[in-house]
Amino acid sequence: MSQENVEIVSRSLEAYGQRETDYLRAISDPGLVLDWSESRGWLAGVYRGIDEALRFYASHFEAFEEIVLEPDSLIDAGDSVAVPNVARQRGRDGIEVSARSTLVFTFRDGKILRICLYQESAPALRAVGLEE
Repeated sequence: MSQENVEIVSRSLEAYGQRETDYLRAISDPGLVLDWSESRGWLAGVYRGIDEALRFYASHFEAFEEIVLEPDSLIDAGDSVAVPNVARQRGRDGIEVSARSTLVFTFRDGKILRICLYQESAPALRAVGLEE
């Protein structure tokens, strides 16, 4: 099932950039936890449940005209997938920003149960039982 998880994560990154919230809902467990507590942005926090996660996404979409998540790799870790990446975003006023992070997607029964943002790859890889 882990290769399927990698494929779901890859598609979810594209769907996020394309604002496909129906797809994001469909691949997520209703109890999804979106842990953005390590974010340095205004939306830092922990969002519990798919509805809260979708409100987070809506706030992000409202702030940015364009969002592109460029994965460096998709690292299969069994029930989790770690994704070192660069997020490139363009705000409504044309200001472009980029940020490097590592996302960890955790699955249960073929659905995304948790997404956690890490500022650095090493702690993310340790969290899924891998070393950098």
